[in-house]
Amino acid sequence: MGKTLAEFSMRHRRWVFAALLLLVGITGAMMPLIHIDTDPENMLEDAHPARLQHAAIKERFNLHDLIVVGVVNDRHPDGIYNPDSLHALHVLTRTAEGIEGVVARDVLSLATVDNVEQVAPGTIRFDWLMAEPPTTRETALALRAAVERLSMVHGTLVSEDGRAAGIYVPIVDKNESHRIAGEIQAAIDTLHTADDFHITGQPVAQDTFGVKMFQQMAISAPLAGLVIFLLMLYFFRSVALVMAPMLLAMATVIATMGLLIGAGFTVHIMSSMIPIFLMPIAVVASVHVLSTFSDRFRAGDDPEAVMADVMGTLFKPVLFTALTTAVAFSSLMLAPIPPSQVFGGFVALGVLLAMVLTLTFVPAYVAALPRPVIERMARRVGRQQGAGEPRGRCLLCEALAAMGHFARRHSGPVLGLFVAMMALAVFGLTQIQINDNPTTWFKEHHPIRIADRVLNEHFAGTYEAYLVLEQRAGADLEPELLQRAGPVIREAAQTRPGLDAAWRLALEEARSDEATVSLDRLLFLLEDQAAAAQAEVWERLIAIAETVQSESLYFQNPQALAYLAALQEHLEASGHVGKTHSLADLVRTVYRELVSGEPEDYRIPESAAGVAQAILSFQSSHRPEDLWHFASPDFRATSIWLQIPQGDNQHMQRVVEAAEAFLAANPLPDGVTLEWGGLTYINLVWQGEMVVGKLHALLSAFAVVLLMMVLLFRSLIYGVLAMLPLTLTIATIYGVMGLVGKDYDMPVAVLSSLSLGLSVDFAIHFLQRLRVALAESDDWSAALDYVFTEPGRAITRNAVVIGAGFLPLLAAPLLTYVTVGVVMASIMIASTVVTLLMLPAILQTWPRLFFGAQAVATRPMASWRLP
Repeated sequence: MGKTLAEFSMRHRRWVFAALLLLVGITGAMMPLIHIDTDPENMLEDAHPARLQHAAIKERFNLHDLIVVGVVNDRHPDGIYNPDSLHALHVLTRTAEGIEGVVARDVLSLATVDNVEQVAPGTIRFDWLMAEPPTTRETALALRAAVERLSMVHGTLVSEDGRAAGIYVPIVDKNESHRIAGEIQAAIDTLHTADDFHITGQPVAQDTFGVKMFQQMAISAPLAGLVIFLLMLYFFRSVALVMAPMLLAMATVIATMGLLIGAGFTVHIMSSMIPIFLMPIAVVASVHVLSTFSDRFRAGDDPEAVMADVMGTLFKPVLFTALTTAVAFSSLMLAPIPPSQVFGGFVALGVLLAMVLTLTFVPAYVAALPRPVIERMARRVGRQQGAGEPRGRCLLCEALAAMGHFARRHSGPVLGLFVAMMALAVFGLTQIQINDNPTTWFKEHHPIRIADRVLNEHFAGTYEAYLVLEQRAGADLEPELLQRAGPVIREAAQTRPGLDAAWRLALEEARSDEATVSLDRLLFLLEDQAAAAQAEVWERLIAIAETVQSESLYFQNPQALAYLAALQEHLEASGHVGKTHSLADLVRTVYRELVSGEPEDYRIPESAAGVAQAILSFQSSHRPEDLWHFASPDFRATSIWLQIPQGDNQHMQRVVEAAEAFLAANPLPDGVTLEWGGLTYINLVWQGEMVVGKLHALLSAFAVVLLMMVLLFRSLIYGVLAMLPLTLTIATIYGVMGLVGKDYDMPVAVLSSLSLGLSVDFAIHFLQRLRVALAESDDWSAALDYVFTEPGRAITRNAVVIGAGFLPLLAAPLLTYVTVGVVMASIMIASTVVTLLMLPAILQTWPRLFFGAQAVATRPMASWRLP
């Protein structure tokens, strides 16, 4: 089949070239339609419950994602409380408020919040905490004294040590956070102070990562192509010949990305990595083809005949290695992460396209080359391998010979070493921690990492999550109202005809989708009725309606607020939450000033009326709308803002567990529910689903690849044998990650599928070429010797080319790229070494199991001769 297809492609090479040009032209024309999406929240499906819940919380409480700007002064004796630093903070706050995309009214800093002070018992005053920056040390220190009395400011807007102040910048769209952060940085650059400035926050980290990732892709993919080109040029000594796989790789990348964009998919963070994966993977099969062709071709041979024979030999390995790699990547479509599904599906498509081009375009291209070009290549490669004149040493040939000899001569110790490695790898696998944090996708010296570290040392936390408690029982107030008003209506109806109809009409006119709105309307209508006639009855009904209304405002109930405060105290005492803010804090602060202004009166009022008075007083402040960040208008739901000092999944999980521990000891009141929101929690959800989903996908793909190996070799024994190097390679690489403490994060999860796809490739080539040689010679030992010549060189060249193709990623500023580079190079090295040592050791130890009668008829180990 492979020979026939190659011969057809060589005879009709113009048609092959035209078809490829047409494909690249059409798909390339789709590139301008690109739509980029860098929002990690889109890792979850639109209808995912956690995502819907998060969006509902933000909308209900008018919450926005935050950029955190920190001003730090460790040199001044008064820390941040000096006129210069406070002036810079004030200027920067006003600048941030004026940036497009910033929710100006919700910007939080010393320059935008109120100071609450008692004027007289029962009377308080709200003044701007820092309407203008202090100009003297005395006024700056007075500001410090005021801040330290405000629990919702101290530790949040100013660090408890007084060395840092923060500006919390809410933004309309987190996809604009990189631009907004850039404008804030530009304003910082114009300030002339001794302060250090830092910008962080999850929106900034995520959006900046997306921007930098696309920029890095434009650098890394061409660099990978250059490295691959230079290495192939070294191996094959012909620019013209090496251009074949390079053109193939570029065509594959253009076609795949063009199809993705043309199909209407957004280019997400994951799909933006498709070029860097496809560039090396696309040349895998063609390196085998060119390696075998360059080894076989000699001056005077017919290039087309040699290429046809090569494709006949390599058709099955090329086909099945492409299929296994495609299966591995397509398994990502099983994960419940839409960008992962797109990434896996289109990489698999690209791998299959590269396979088709290898089987058609490469033969056609070689056939189109002038014979002198190919003969010069043959002479150069021959000299390199010690076969030409002048004769030279073939270091690769000698190394492979030594490796094969060692593996067969010392098969027992070699297998013992691999068993020990497997045992250690299994232990390492048990040590792997599933964890991620978008901020740590940057290198240690990146400004975002520095800002994250510095500000979380000073403040309660720059990562945020929200807890929402809602009283859902009794949300429909009309039945309760009818039950309580019923006796009054029935009693009055006996002497006052028409009152029942008037009551029913008032209820109908007041009815609204919001129960509290209905009550407000009803009270208004009842007051009109009382003013007109039968005041006594209507006043009794008004009192009933007011009672129902008061009881419906659940989170104006002191017991409800006390439960809220207890939950906050538990979370802060757990050590996993830096600070919490809620309606209870707001009420306690205002109530303290209403009563005495002394610390002992920082408490929740004993009555609902006291709570209502505190809330009403707060609404006279400069920022009354802040109330609705913590309470719904009907006071049946409330939110707690959690400041968390670490954004790791494991840390967020410990926060969740701390809340669950409190609920276990203090069950929620009847009818009250609890829900989570916030970017830190969303990251925990999608990354958890991604890791679990990819684990299931990996296991499924492993089973499918095993079945494919059995079908390829038509033997269960050979199928299992082909999976052994793969199994040891993956276990070793991930076991080492566990031993060195490398977290199992998003890049590692993605690479697990790639490990499966590439690790089995060399075993396929090794065993298939062995079986072909065995069919020709009936001498298993000689056939095994042969694998370490031409096939071994192809395997080694492939490993070097592909592994080195990922090395440019090591210089990237993004740790995800470094991880990809390290793991990919490790996969290629490990799978090559394991394949070339493990398989001959197993075959040498149990020849009868694999070769049957041939194992008895041939010599146990041939004397080695260089080809």
